[in-house]
Amino acid sequence: MRYFFILILLIGINLQASQEEGERLFKKYCWGCHHQTSLAFGPSFSEIASLRDSGQIIAHIVNPEDSYESLGYKRSAMPAFPQLNAEELQNLADYILSFKDK
Repeated sequence: MRYFFILILLIGINLQASQEEGERLFKKYCWGCHHQTSLAFGPSFSEIASLRDSGQIIAHIVNPEDSYESLGYKRSAMPAFPQLNAEELQNLADYILSFKDK
């Protein structure tokens, strides 16, 4: 039972770190065009989270020119962010998805 509580604690700490990293990446790369809950130049994270899954979000971050039509956009003004590694992309996608209406 003791190991179970330690495991739960470690998972909680890891999730918090992932959220913090996702928020840091948002502030560095996304804040200029997106806001968490309101429309800016681009759609809000709450809108994106209600329409997309993690894979679609990551694909659009990495290569928006290849994904904008399949996501229902008429054009893509979003730049690509190929410099983000897989862990960063997942943290950012998880952060975006945390704004999904519950």
